[in-house]
Parts: sequence; C-alpha cells; structure tokens
Amino acid sequence: MIGLSMKHLRYFDALARLEHFGRAAEACAISQPALSVQIRELEELIGAPLVERGGRRIRLTGLGEEFAARTRAILRAVDELGELGRAAHGPLTGRLRLGVIPTVAPYLLPDVIRSLAQLYPGLDPRPREAITRKLIEDLAEARLDAAIVALPISEPALEEVPLFDEEFVLVRPLEDAGKPVPSSDRLHEMRLLLLEEGHCFRDQALSVCNIANLPPRELMEGSSLSTLVQMVGAGIGVTLIPQMAVYTETLSAAVCVFRLAEPRPSRTIGMVWRKTNPLAPQFTRIAEIIREAGRRKQSQTQGLLDR
Repeated sequence: MIGLSMKHLRYFDALARLEHFGRAAEACAISQPALSVQIRELEELIGAPLVERGGRRIRLTGLGEEFAARTRAILRAVDELGELGRAAHGPLTGRLRLGVIPTVAPYLLPDVIRSLAQLYPGLDPRPREAITRKLIEDLAEARLDAAIVALPISEPALEEVPLFDEEFVLVRPLEDAGKPVPSSDRLHEMRLLLLEEGHCFRDQALSVCNIANLPPRELMEGSSLSTLVQMVGAGIGVTLIPQMAVYTETLSAAVCVFRLAEPRPSRTIGMVWRKTNPLAPQFTRIAEIIREAGRRKQSQTQGLLDR
C-alpha cells in the first residue's frame, strides 16, 4: 500500500495496546497531537476508521481489531529479521529486553547483570519486572526477547529451559523460634500472608498449603515479599518466601526462617523465549549464566536455613 510505513504500524500498535492516545504517545516518545495526525493519516490510507474516539479510552473498530492483529504479526517478523543479523555476528551485542517476575528480580538480577557485563561488554540489558501473565504477553508480541519465570508455562510458541529449583521456606515471628515447624498441610490453620492476586508465587503458596478454595477474606495480602516479611515481624501472621529471598528480606526483620518438612515444597525457575527468535543459540548461553547466578544465590542462603 503506497504511503504505509513502519512508523504508522508501530504507532498504531502502541495505541491498540494502550487504548489511550496520551499513554501511546508517551510510549512512542512523540507528542499526542503528532500521534493523532499519524493515526488519521493511517486511516486515510486504509480508507476506513480503525479507532472509535471519545471518552478517556479509545476503542478499536472491527476493522481496527483485525488490523491490530496483523500489525503485530508484521512487527514481530520485522524484529526477527533484525535479530538474524545479530545472530550472524558472533557474541551477542545490542539491546536485550529481559523480563523477570517480581519474586526473582530483586534477588537475582544484580548478579545476572554483572555477569552479562563481564562476558558480553557490547550487550545492553533492558530488564523489565512484571507478573508472569504480562511477561508472556509481551514475549508473544515481541516486546521482550526472553523472560525469567516460574515453570511450566506450557505455551507452544515458547522455548522453556529449566534453570534451577528452589525451596519455599516458612517465615514466622521471632518469638516462634522455639515452636515446632508445622507441616505444609497445617499451614491453612495459621494466619497466612500472601502476595496479591496476579502473582504466580501466590498461587504456588496456596497450592502448597492446600487452600486454593479458601475465600479471599480469610487471607491477608501484601504487594511484595518485603512487605509480607515485615508484617510477619510485626506479629500479624506467617508467610512463605522463595529461598533466594531469604538473605535480602529477613536480616532486617524480627523473624525466624524454617525449612518445611519433607517433601519440601519448591518451584522451578526457568528462562523462556520465542522459538522463532534467531538468537535462540545465544539465549541458551545466557540461560547458563543465569543458572550459575541462581546457584550462587542458593549457596548464599544455605547457611541461614541450616542454622
């Protein structure tokens, strides 16, 4: 189509995703009037409206929905063409958009970024922290190159590489240090603090405690593992955290940490990326770097758990 450009497609994709001219303009680093002009120009080229304007959020027309889906497919293909060149030039260089779930990012990312800087001096890591659902969505739409998540994901289009397993440990108020450690199936009898809905670690903790069907009002929630641990230190309840969080989160709180009885609950942390991404061989090497960082983190926390 004469006049249609990649700029049109990228601007329209941002608007379709964010459903708001202001936020889409910010994401594209242009002014809102300039974005509006580009979308109007695109609609004139297409010969039909793509967007319903009015109100705080825009809506796509029926044609707009179909156009958005095809636009995303085109943008993914174009991005992967660029990756072909990167894959052919030896060591990985340039931007690496790496997603990480919140229960991993603060504890593992600093070590991973340092290791990548040493081994790939030409690499520009762009980490992004988000819940699993958002990371998988961004991977599918080529807004991320790879992500560190809890497995399994079970998405046919994604390659899954397990990195390491880690235990869930019990955090209790310091005054409970001398009490027997409850079994996993007794945790539902205690006041349990959990992450807010949307976090995969919340679902895993509920599964460990066998209380998946407990009404939400019976649970207490926090926005981060740090908040949960501090609430435990205040005597509000108990919580579960992953092993890699122990060193960072518990040293400054009035809490004690215990392993649960065998079989100890755990999760598998892995790295995922699109199977069609030409950089897959390089991602395999990066996965090994992350695996080594995870092992170092586990060694760091081992002493705290064995006390």
